[in-house]
Amino acid sequence: MGNPFKRIDVFILCGGIGKRLRKLNPNVPKPMVKMGDKPFLDMIIANMAKSGFRRFILGLGYKGDLIRKHYSENPPEGLKIIFSQENGPLGTGGAVKKAKKLIGSIHFFVLNGDSFCQFNPQDFLSFHKHKKALATILLKRLRGDAKDYGEVKMDRLSRIISFQEKNDNAKKCLINSGVYLFDRKIFGLMPRQDSFSLECDLFPKVIGDGLFGHICPGYFIDIGTPERYFKARRHFEA
Repeated sequence: MGNPFKRIDVFILCGGIGKRLRKLNPNVPKPMVKMGDKPFLDMIIANMAKSGFRRFILGLGYKGDLIRKHYSENPPEGLKIIFSQENGPLGTGGAVKKAKKLIGSIHFFVLNGDSFCQFNPQDFLSFHKHKKALATILLKRLRGDAKDYGEVKMDRLSRIISFQEKNDNAKKCLINSGVYLFDRKIFGLMPRQDSFSLECDLFPKVIGDGLFGHICPGYFIDIGTPERYFKARRHFEA
């Protein structure tokens, strides 16, 4: 059968400033903070590489030279690491749009560089193709304190119908895990401006036009705050 993911690109958003985490790691871009003896970004790439992905495009921004230096000096064996450098803040959507010429596959994955999610890429891809989706968001069912996340709502056909703002009283909801699967046709629906957000400027625009959600039961954590950063360290260093 071969490797179904060998020619499917993975774009990782690594350009954010990460203001809330900078007081702990002031000179390190958020994806490069250490989990044990490895940068967090190494763990994201290694997790995808286990499933067979071989081409990774890193969207660089804040202190991107440190990320470029790390992978130039420590190239992962058997993997192709490509850099897409932002000259100024582009937002999550602008970063993907800028990398259009570097993304060669018909379907491509987009991951946040500050979150880790266990999921089955084959199930995710099969769902995406079956729905003939333009964009599919990997969703996590969060229980407990969900106030830091916006809520995603779907209909019975797994079509995303709305995005709700963060709710301080939320205790259980579906949240965006920061993992996306796109068809290349999505580039034709992106805003004309260079800088924009996937979450605020693109996804609401394609509701009812090929935007789906796929629920993932696996482990999810982001390192966007000091509290979640230390939780991630406890998990990965256990």
